[in-house]
Amino acid sequence: MGDGAGAPGATDRAAWLLSLRRANELQEDELDPTFDDEWGEISDTHRRFVERFVSELPADGRILDAACGTGKYFGIVLGSGRLVVGVDQSRAHLATARDKHPEAVVEQHDLQDLPFRAEFDGVMCVDAMEFVPPEEWPGILNRFRQALHARGWLYLTVELLRGERVREMNAEARRSGLPVVEGEVIFDEPDAYYHHYPTMPQVRAWIIDAGFAIEEETEGPWQEEGYAYHHVLARVEAPSG
Repeated sequence: MGDGAGAPGATDRAAWLLSLRRANELQEDELDPTFDDEWGEISDTHRRFVERFVSELPADGRILDAACGTGKYFGIVLGSGRLVVGVDQSRAHLATARDKHPEAVVEQHDLQDLPFRAEFDGVMCVDAMEFVPPEEWPGILNRFRQALHARGWLYLTVELLRGERVREMNAEARRSGLPVVEGEVIFDEPDAYYHHYPTMPQVRAWIIDAGFAIEEETEGPWQEEGYAYHHVLARVEAPSG
């Protein structure tokens, strides 16, 4: 998983995180040919939240699917009559999404670099925030907020892993010399596959600090492999006064 010893500084960690982001882009490109076969099925809970999220938006609303992958949820959005813009870091995923849904707009962007300002009625980010380190969560949530109109909605999922497992894997990464902080783990397959597991109180605080009010949330169901998703539906908080 890595080498080196000692306590890496902030510069080392920033460079490491950027290298992981670029490595993940390549990993996703390589996974694209089999992605839909492996992860293309939409769970009942995911479907319920996407449909609830879409129903809160204007009938002709525009939705940003951030980290859209192969366009897994485009069909639900487009089937409702709304428009969708999908962004992802993986060119291969975007090409697949475009082939499946030519009527959708797709653009290559990292979540950390979303350029949109007040262009969408809703932003959804499904099964992707686990790749985001803790120091980048606030900036990404602020970019989601900036992309939305004043009455916009946000739907995102937070991957969960049993706390004991996270602590074990985090300790292993620390022993290998990697500059991880609490909640970060590295899976061996694919090689150096980074995930971050923040606590839900921290996630709620980040969401609220970004200017959202949480409307609904649900945990699970837990999978046999030992992970689950926490689903969060939020709306832009109206300014006071």
